[in-house]
Amino acid sequence: MLKSVVMHDIPINHIASMERWYYRDHAPEINRRFGPWLARHDSYLPVDAPVDARAAGFYNWRVTEGYWREMPATGPRGNLAFTVPPAEPRVAVAFVPAQPTEDFMGGALQPHERAVLRWYVLTRYPEGVSERDGENWFIDRHGRELPQLPGVYRAFSTRVHQQPVGLPGEWPPQARPHAGKVLGKWDRLSELWFETFDDWRAFMAAAAGLKPPAWATASAYPFVRPHSELVSSFLLERPNDEFWRDARGYL
Repeated sequence: MLKSVVMHDIPINHIASMERWYYRDHAPEINRRFGPWLARHDSYLPVDAPVDARAAGFYNWRVTEGYWREMPATGPRGNLAFTVPPAEPRVAVAFVPAQPTEDFMGGALQPHERAVLRWYVLTRYPEGVSERDGENWFIDRHGRELPQLPGVYRAFSTRVHQQPVGLPGEWPPQARPHAGKVLGKWDRLSELWFETFDDWRAFMAAAAGLKPPAWATASAYPFVRPHSELVSSFLLERPNDEFWRDARGYL
């Protein structure tokens, strides 16, 4: 089973029309066409993060996860093109295993023990960094550092599926997403959990003292460039919409 991750960033001026499009058009089209392959279709609205948190490659709109029993073939395959959104978002897309590949800390906690503010992060190793060097730093060094840092109480990560996987469906030829606004080829999907943004700040202040990897492209933690090598959102623990389970009409 694969999990698809699509993170969106939109001109906030278009929030009302984009929400209408997602509820009225896009989610029902996904469910109707690909329901036989889908096990879950969940979507989160990011928390309105403060200014300092937005500097970490913040994506401001829906983070959608699809859990696929298997992937349908790409292309129209007997369907019409998707309804075009009223504004073109920037999107970060990845496919990952349905379960994390590394679980660093916090799995023994019960759900009622802590509030959950999830820092949801896609990262790629900088150009020229080998998979071996990137993974050695992330797992062997940074994975051991995380439990020593304040503020964070839960940390896990998933190695992104590296073989190309095409999203099913088709956009109209005149309205296909602009290549410069679709970011793929990620290496890691990670989650760090906090109770408050103050806890996140305490974590970031302590992480600033960590030794960066030799290939770092940014001096500040997490040592890669926001928006090109890192995008992130802050999510709560419960999806705002479970589209496959909870099909609601727009009006």
